[in-house]
Amino acid sequence: MIFARVLGVKRALDCRYFTCSATRVADYTHAIVGGGVVGLAIARQLATRVGTSTVILEKNPAIGLETSSRNSEVIHAGLYYGPESLKTRLCIRGKQLLYALCSTYSIPYARIGKWIVAHTEQQQEELVKLYKFSQTLPDVPTQFISQERALREEPFVHAPNGILESPSTGIVNSHALMQFLQGNFEENGGDLAICSLVTDIEPLGERGSSGWDITILDQRSGKRSKFSSEIIINSAGLGACEVHNLILPQAQHRQQFYAKGNYFSCTRSRPLASRLIYPAPEPGLGGLGTHLTLDLSGGMRFGPDVEWVESVADLSVSLENLPHALKAIHKFLPALDCDTIVPAYAGIRPKLAQGAAAGAGPGFVDFYIQLESNWVGFVNLLGIESPGLTSSLAIAELVESFLYGSQANLGQGTVGHL
Repeated sequence: MIFARVLGVKRALDCRYFTCSATRVADYTHAIVGGGVVGLAIARQLATRVGTSTVILEKNPAIGLETSSRNSEVIHAGLYYGPESLKTRLCIRGKQLLYALCSTYSIPYARIGKWIVAHTEQQQEELVKLYKFSQTLPDVPTQFISQERALREEPFVHAPNGILESPSTGIVNSHALMQFLQGNFEENGGDLAICSLVTDIEPLGERGSSGWDITILDQRSGKRSKFSSEIIINSAGLGACEVHNLILPQAQHRQQFYAKGNYFSCTRSRPLASRLIYPAPEPGLGGLGTHLTLDLSGGMRFGPDVEWVESVADLSVSLENLPHALKAIHKFLPALDCDTIVPAYAGIRPKLAQGAAAGAGPGFVDFYIQLESNWVGFVNLLGIESPGLTSSLAIAELVESFLYGSQANLGQGTVGHL
């Protein structure tokens, strides 16, 4: 186990076994598997609790090297995920918390808004559904805008069948956000162990009633070590089902599906739009469609598409997908010069099924976030894809409420189910 910083107090990580005359004391109160944005947010939340200790176990040499740093960096409004879903509730709450955090601590962000555009009558119907749904939600304003306004504000955007505006959508520098979360976590006494791959998890006592033994493989030295924690939190992202399967019996093992998304950037010095442009959602699609996002310097990015892959290491941009992406982009941005589009990066989203990303689509799968009832001190997070970045701070509140009964403004007992 390699700690990302020099610890002020050396922790004894040797396993301490029960004796008939001594009570075991765990090395940590909370062990969080996964140092992506969600794991960091949870760790930061728990590290503030007096009298506790928290460690993040990250298999990579730094935080946030997987899904958390290979996405659109969008602060979502909460439009897409259907009534009563955990994704909807956590996205809305997370959006509020994230804007407040960024404003307070000068984390780079911009509330630039989004237009969702329609090119067919069917897509127009989808916009109407989104609008009606948004009217049932707190703090998710939307409005239809006229073609006159569209031509005045975004003359290069083509949307003959309507435009729905989402003014509370924004963008954030995800790297700066994660650096802040890590720093704040460590300021509160938390430990970050990098290059630390979890290879075994053993419940102690009756189903974890006496804590958990966790075995770590040091990715640099190849050495194994073991330590104990009262509580284990599985926030391993792309590896979450593997961690789940280390604990649950084989009959309850889960398979994870990997949705690769390819991104392309534009070499134009000036963007063709001043806000995010998304196509109307397509029922059954594993993503929200190839869309235009902007970075904080105004650079244009397009993506992600949905390409089902077998390996999380498949991170090269699939150039064979470029013609399809250009076709999708030209529907809403016909003036874009194809020669200005170049490969940017690819990211992989962890999914529990090859179903729809939007709540109205067939096969929609919600977040699975559960304090597992058949175990003691095991919080399990599976399928944390979009809107995971937006929801991260709200997920942290929810996990804390599971463990300590905190009021997180999310209602009681709301979880996603397998």
